[in-house]
Amino acid sequence: MNLKNEIREIQDYPKKGISFKDITTLLRNSAALNYVIDTIVNEFKDKGITKVVGMEARGFIFGGAIASRLNAGFVPVRKKNKLPYKVLTESYKLEYGEDRIEIHADSLVNSDVVLIHDDLLATGGTAHAALLMVERFGVEKVYFSFVCDLEFIDTPNKRILKEYNPHVLVKY
Repeated sequence: MNLKNEIREIQDYPKKGISFKDITTLLRNSAALNYVIDTIVNEFKDKGITKVVGMEARGFIFGGAIASRLNAGFVPVRKKNKLPYKVLTESYKLEYGEDRIEIHADSLVNSDVVLIHDDLLATGGTAHAALLMVERFGVEKVYFSFVCDLEFIDTPNKRILKEYNPHVLVKY
């Protein structure tokens, strides 16, 4: 399946010069949605994944389904002040400033095998921050999965993530 045909591109959103990749068109197509989930599950079914860490918000959509099919738990990583219990926090740089993501402090144990999933790999800031948090639990086996990768963006965080050989379905 050519997933690029299922992803709407919106020019100059959220600001001039950006070509936004809108996956809502993929999500509304049941064949495309199932293709994404099935492909990711097939890639990781023999890796012993015990937890899928999904990034807010679109990472939740795929992450929960992937976790269910892998018979793994699902762990949400949220933006700051969204989780109700004790959290681990990691900051990351944005184009103009800084943001923070959080994970519950009791979400993982060091023996977990973790798949970090998000819909889009752009600068790698959020995914790298998630990796740093997962490592704070002592987890040693980590995999990455993304629906899309904006390969033309090259950052230090993204170069670190590339060392993990992330699974990517669509490359721009």
